[in-house]
Amino acid sequence: MDDSTRFSGSVPEHYDTGLGPVLFQHYADVLGEEVALSRPHRILETAAGTGISSAAIAAHNPEAELVITDLNDGMLELARTKVPESTRIQVADAQALPFEEGSFDTVACQFGVMFLPDPAAGFSEARRVLAPGGVFLFSVWDSHANNRFAAIVDGLLRERFPDDPPPFYRVPFGMSDVEALRERAQAAGFGRVVIDVLPYETEVASWQGFADGLILGNPLADQVRSRSGDLPALIAATAGRLEAEYGRAPVAIPVQAIVCRAFVR
Repeated sequence: MDDSTRFSGSVPEHYDTGLGPVLFQHYADVLGEEVALSRPHRILETAAGTGISSAAIAAHNPEAELVITDLNDGMLELARTKVPESTRIQVADAQALPFEEGSFDTVACQFGVMFLPDPAAGFSEARRVLAPGGVFLFSVWDSHANNRFAAIVDGLLRERFPDDPPPFYRVPFGMSDVEALRERAQAAGFGRVVIDVLPYETEVASWQGFADGLILGNPLADQVRSRSGDLPALIAATAGRLEAEYGRAPVAIPVQAIVCRAFVR
């Protein structure tokens, strides 16, 4: 089975520089602002990655205690350079959090729940560590239909590997059913769930740089290597397909995310 949760080796750097400015920075600012609305004193971030969202949460909540976690130590090493020294950083599985019940006022997770092998456990753990009145704030990507760049990459992979296409680009965009998200949260014990669909026009400075992140900034690179694929050729082809679709960079492209707020009853 391909492991879509292993962001190791050189992946964190490619993720941070190739994907961060295009896909994550805007929605990180949105998440930081959303977290601040409830004025939390204790914040836990799961699947913090390289700290793009962590930095935004810290900036919008300077007085709060912040704990950031991720399954991958290499991602957290980059995160460490972005957050205040007071931030507590540790490797942890969002499906089995090493914290006591009611330890936090807010749990935040940007584009992470889609990667959990057991999403129900992740939602239940978020609920368990939240105090009364707490909120679980999380975002997911909308579908391929609303994130055309991802559909283009997935289509290219299906062409290059028709017998066994790498599955990675079906994972981050596979949890876009709004009502299913609401049901997941409520099944975990949350009460009111507020869901917003947020389109955005994001700037791509370089197709080569973005393509580099799309191919090397996630576990897809290992999936391609395991199929004896040519990574430089795939990056070049990805950049070419994206330029053919959107025009020469720098250019703005549409992306769309879903932000959910699940409140403790």
